[in-house]
Amino acid sequence: MTLRTRLLFLISAIVASVVILVTWTVSSSARRAFAAVEAQRTAAIVAQFRREFDAEGERVTARVERIANSDAIGRLAGDVVRSSRDYGAYVGEAAVLAAAYDVQFLDLVASDGTIVSSAHWPARFGYRHAWISEGSATVRQRVAFLHAVELPRGFDLGFFGVRTLGAGGRSLFVVGGRRLDQAFLKTLVLPPGRRVLLYRNVEPEVAGQQLIDASGEVTNAAPLGPLIARIRQSGRDASETVQWPDGPETVDGIPLTGFDGTTLGVLLVASSGRELASLVSGIRWSGFGFAMLGIGFGTIVSYIVAARVTRPVEQLASAARSVASGDWDVHLDDVAATGEIEELTRAFTSMTSQLVEQRERLLQAERVAAWRELARRLAHELKNPLFPLRLTVDNLRRARMLPPSEFDEVFDESLTTLGIGLGNLNTVITRFSDFSRMPPPHFAPVSVNDIVRASVGLFRAQLDAPGRPAVHVAVDLEESLGPVQADAEQLGRAVQNLLLNAIDAMPAGGDLAVRTRGGTASVRIEVSDTGSGLTEEERRRLFTPYYTTKQHGTGLGLAIVQSVVADHRGRIWVESEHGRGTTFHVDIPRETRV
Repeated sequence: MTLRTRLLFLISAIVASVVILVTWTVSSSARRAFAAVEAQRTAAIVAQFRREFDAEGERVTARVERIANSDAIGRLAGDVVRSSRDYGAYVGEAAVLAAAYDVQFLDLVASDGTIVSSAHWPARFGYRHAWISEGSATVRQRVAFLHAVELPRGFDLGFFGVRTLGAGGRSLFVVGGRRLDQAFLKTLVLPPGRRVLLYRNVEPEVAGQQLIDASGEVTNAAPLGPLIARIRQSGRDASETVQWPDGPETVDGIPLTGFDGTTLGVLLVASSGRELASLVSGIRWSGFGFAMLGIGFGTIVSYIVAARVTRPVEQLASAARSVASGDWDVHLDDVAATGEIEELTRAFTSMTSQLVEQRERLLQAERVAAWRELARRLAHELKNPLFPLRLTVDNLRRARMLPPSEFDEVFDESLTTLGIGLGNLNTVITRFSDFSRMPPPHFAPVSVNDIVRASVGLFRAQLDAPGRPAVHVAVDLEESLGPVQADAEQLGRAVQNLLLNAIDAMPAGGDLAVRTRGGTASVRIEVSDTGSGLTEEERRRLFTPYYTTKQHGTGLGLAIVQSVVADHRGRIWVESEHGRGTTFHVDIPRETRV
């Protein structure tokens, strides 16, 4: 993966991460803010309910007060105080007064608790009232209170007020009230997404028909049952998230108690979660949209930035590869960069310029050194055979004064010496000539094993000569080696030079091993000897032309080997330990591209 691609992915990932983080933060903040607003709304609705609750109580108290102060009740109270327990004439009075003063519940009760008249249940005339009697706590209540009242078909819940009339130790109690139902709930002003429910706790168990809202009885009350039961049991506020088919709803429950602290009802304030879900969904989709836009924008920006940053780096990398491959004439004039990249470009340009200059100076120095070394080696090699030639010429000059018979003998000896000397001169010149004009290789499929066998065969007579220290030759050739593309003549010359070098390294005899091994892409030739080995200095200069450690060597044998291997795009290296022998390794590619 290139630097430009990594930068592109990095910047895009950063943009996407930032957008996702912002979306998550906004969603979380929106949830918390929405929860705080919902809590405030719930508190406002509860406060409104309590205000309406108190206002309704005050209205009930006022109505009961007006009933108690009416002329009809005054006359009835006087009759009840004066008469005995015959209250039959007053059975219908409560109904007339209830209709006149707009109350749903009205009982007229004597001091002994006997019901004189009842508007909501006339048949209870003459029965004992359940919770009104002389001295009971309820007769002393001066404000309206919540109470459950028994009806012919069950119980109901309402606001009640009590007033006492009487004289001479006998009293008449006026008990009036209004029903707490959906009509009361309709008086509450609710924000969108809110509803108020009322559970009238007039049954021993939670009953669905006792749960109402502003429109009437709630049909599906089962999901609210656990919350209502918990509030009835504890008598404290509670909250719960209720799952409905159309979404969740947060419900806050508040107990409604009577004058004695008994829980007579539960007010439920429900807040739909659909508004929050819609808000969060909108934020998430907006975040997703902005994320896509951000990623697209980030991709474009990152590509531009990455291109501006990486293009100079890529140009520098390409220039470095060119220098590494040998093309030192590289120019970076068209690199558009600033800051550190610009400094790096100038430094690279300065470095290549210095390298070119140093290379030129080095090449010149190497040429001079090579010519000096060539002149030194050539002078040395020519001086050895020329010295006996000069002596021979001097002998011939002095032999002119000898008698003819002696002169002929000296002349014959001198000719023989001259022939040997000239042959040595020709050998030296031929070797230098061969190295100086190494021809380009002609590649063809050849067998490395055949070349090695032929090269070893050339030295058999020399190694088996009488009086020569024994050199034992071990040849280990891999028969499945296969052909390689090579110049048979040059590769044979390289192997012969390696064999000759190994033989010369063992003047006292030893073991010579030649091996071939095949690989997928190349063939390896190994030549090992058990001579004295090489020092570190000798290993470093081993392939330098004209460098030799032999007394009569030219220093060109291993240089020729290295030249042949290089022309075949191969590789040669040496392993040696001083005093324990040397091994040359040569790798020749199976397919050589010129």
